[in-house]
Amino acid sequence: MLRLSPKLVVDDGPGGADRAIDFYREVLGAEVDVRHVMGAAVVFARLLLPGGGELHVKDADGVDPGPPAGGGGHIVDVVCADPDAVVARAVGHGAEVLFAVDDQPYGSRQGRFRDPFGHQWIVGTPIAMSEEAVQDALDAWAGDSRG
Repeated sequence: MLRLSPKLVVDDGPGGADRAIDFYREVLGAEVDVRHVMGAAVVFARLLLPGGGELHVKDADGVDPGPPAGGGGHIVDVVCADPDAVVARAVGHGAEVLFAVDDQPYGSRQGRFRDPFGHQWIVGTPIAMSEEAVQDALDAWAGDSRG
């Protein structure tokens, strides 16, 4: 068995992981399944996501730093029915829009935000095009941007 569960490290001072948990509950509809602490620091929290999947959250420490300013090399991808509503909730809770939600040439309505804790999220509808059609759309888009 192999399961992938992103763990988001929060470097937002005391209570940062708990603030992030509240953000993910309000924005994504996540529910806290498990929360373990050492002193005041959250060392592990498992959040269950609607429709399946889970997300882990912890406070930064000497072993696990938070993301660098501007975000790191990871982006969490969320597929949902209404990305406009998810991004609007995120912005209402302090997120910054990086790319507005819009219809993309590869068949998804999609946008991107950075949450208040430095993590980037792409939020979009499922891609309903064939892989070949997606590649053709990307090739055409790249050609348009070169001209």
